[in-house]
Amino acid sequence: MRRNPRTPKSLDGTPILAALLLTAAAVTQASEPLAEPRWSPNERLQRERLSAVQASVDSLAARRHEVRRTDELRDLRCNFHAHAGDSTHTGGTPEEILRAAKAVGVDVLFLSDHFRPPRDFMDGWRGLREGVLFIPGSECRGFLVSPERSVFQSMQEPIPKFVGTVNQGDGLIFLSHIEERPDHPMDGLTGLEIYNRHYDAKRDFTGILKLVLRLTDPDQVVELSDLLKRYPDACLAGQAAYPQAYLEKWDAATATGRFTGVAANDCHHNQVFLVKKLDDDTALIGTVVDKDEDMRKVKALLRPALRRLLEGHRPGDIVVRLDFDPYESSLRNVSTHVLAAEKTEPALRTAVKAGRVYVSHDWMADPTGFDFGGTDGLRMGDERPWTAGTVLKVESPLPAKIRLMRDGRQVALEVGYSLRHETTGPGVYRVELWFDLGGELRPWLYSNPVYLGSAKGN
Repeated sequence: MRRNPRTPKSLDGTPILAALLLTAAAVTQASEPLAEPRWSPNERLQRERLSAVQASVDSLAARRHEVRRTDELRDLRCNFHAHAGDSTHTGGTPEEILRAAKAVGVDVLFLSDHFRPPRDFMDGWRGLREGVLFIPGSECRGFLVSPERSVFQSMQEPIPKFVGTVNQGDGLIFLSHIEERPDHPMDGLTGLEIYNRHYDAKRDFTGILKLVLRLTDPDQVVELSDLLKRYPDACLAGQAAYPQAYLEKWDAATATGRFTGVAANDCHHNQVFLVKKLDDDTALIGTVVDKDEDMRKVKALLRPALRRLLEGHRPGDIVVRLDFDPYESSLRNVSTHVLAAEKTEPALRTAVKAGRVYVSHDWMADPTGFDFGGTDGLRMGDERPWTAGTVLKVESPLPAKIRLMRDGRQVALEVGYSLRHETTGPGVYRVELWFDLGGELRPWLYSNPVYLGSAKGN
């Protein structure tokens, strides 16, 4: 098989992890979700469903137990693909995202400034600021890049050469927005996004139209405003779905080499929806980063309730302002947890390359303590030959449906705090954890793999 020079030898496969509480489940097709969504994103924004989800989140928190790590690594809460003050479609500033990171408990922010020559994105915030570690980088040319030093003079190089330039030293480079480039080669890359918040929004075209309609009714505006105050995290997460296309790309890639999966928070603080009065019968609807000419024009002829919304306001007034993605909610929405020796940039780069990483929707529950490894000191991200008797282990601080995947297919399913499985052959093994939230199964956590290679391949 083809090999990435930065990654492991090719792997063949058979099952892995099974059971402490139930029994191994049937093998599924590649990267299928454990369950399909029960409700649409718009249905998830109804009060009764948001209330039920919050009740589940509160109940989970009460069932949390401590999981002690058996190594000296620190579980550092990181956000990749974070934008602040870097483009016309970014609504937030670096100062704002720093305040939010401190409030939420984020340890590290991997910035992803849009390339804006003559400014060099490596001149952005770097190092510790009020306890939060900033690592500069960019979203450019279809990648998230975090080079060790400036690559400004190499931004127009052919892609293979550009990738090599970013990789120098301990540079990191990830394939971004997989839905836009599913067939892009993985040669030389550190890894890829395995979840992207923006992709969820792009898939919810119908829900966005329905939201626009709700913004033209004063009663529904009052209702939405109250829901955002009471359930900000669940509202933002209403669009979240199993990232099947991303995981299929990842599973295919890890069959050929080592590739670290990270979450794309893709936060901009730009999902602040506005209704602006044009005249007594007309409004503009858009977001805080839209110009008037880019906003949607809505007439009271089609939405009669709009007149009540505009009444008493002057032309040009903002009559509705609903903030769906304050940085606090965005940073809680999805995180990349990195198991590193210390909170320093070199230690983070080393751990990410080693695959000591898992992705979690932290708004559901704090995943700190999650661990995936096995016998003889095997840890998440490790590569070694498969030997008979190798046991894989999962520990969770909260009860969940623990799903073991081998080469992209489910081979075991347990319910509880832990899972044990004696492997029967080589393969690339990763773990998913799912919660029942308000009567709907939803994915919570995705681990990076353990790579168990065939004896002849090693």
